[in-house]
Formats: sequence, C-alpha cells, structure tokens
Amino acid sequence: MATGVIVDDDVTTQFNEFKLKHTNRYFIYSIINKKIIKIEKTGDCTKTYQDFMAELPEEDCRYGLIDLEFETTSGRPTSKMIFIAWNPDNAPVRRKMLYAGSKEAIKAALNGVGISINATDTSELDYETAILPVVQKFA
Repeated sequence: MATGVIVDDDVTTQFNEFKLKHTNRYFIYSIINKKIIKIEKTGDCTKTYQDFMAELPEEDCRYGLIDLEFETTSGRPTSKMIFIAWNPDNAPVRRKMLYAGSKEAIKAALNGVGISINATDTSELDYETAILPVVQKFA
C-alpha cells in the first residue's frame, strides 16, 4: 500500500555516514505532515538500547534504526543494525495505517539493514526475550 510519503534526503545522507563511521547509536524517524519521513531524534554512541526505547512515544508510531551491540551465542562481541517499525496498538488508526503503508519507502532508503522488526507493544521490544534472540540468529 503506497501512501505517497517520501523520505527526506537527510535520512539517506545520515544513514550512509552512520554505516561508515558509526557516528550515532540510533535514529528515530517520524512522518511529518503526512508527506515526508524525517529524522526526529538521534542518540550518540554513549546511548543504550534502553535510551532508544525511552524515546519511542507510547501512543504514536515511529520508525527506528539502532546499531545494537551484543554478544553472540559463542560469546563474541558484535553489532547489527536493526530497523524497528513501532506501531503501538493504542496509536490512532489513521497514523497506524500511514506508518504501515509508508514502511517500505524508508526501508528502501536504509539499504543494507538486514534485520527488521515490527512491534505493536513494548513486550515485543523487550531486549532479553524478543530482540536478543532475533539478532543472535543473524550473528
């Protein structure tokens, strides 16, 4: 379902720098005026997954990209980029539809992100029970 929402050029520019230089820990993206996806917030390299989670609104949708550091099942430290579509159950229906229909546009701009997670509830973003098992499969 295409919504006509486009991705701001700065999203791609910042993402390419993020891939090469690891200048930030995460980005949170928002759809502005039902037309364009822009960077809403960034977290520097000192931030954690918990900081990222705290930035997501409880009753509105967002997209997120995080460079998650973790240990593989064999104990080796590594990191993976994860795209998260945050579409909480208690968000307004029109916003949920707009974000769901625009997700492919931002995923195309974030070329090279291999792990994508859709979440409608904070339990689906719990680090230990939901996120870590998924990323360890790709490590």
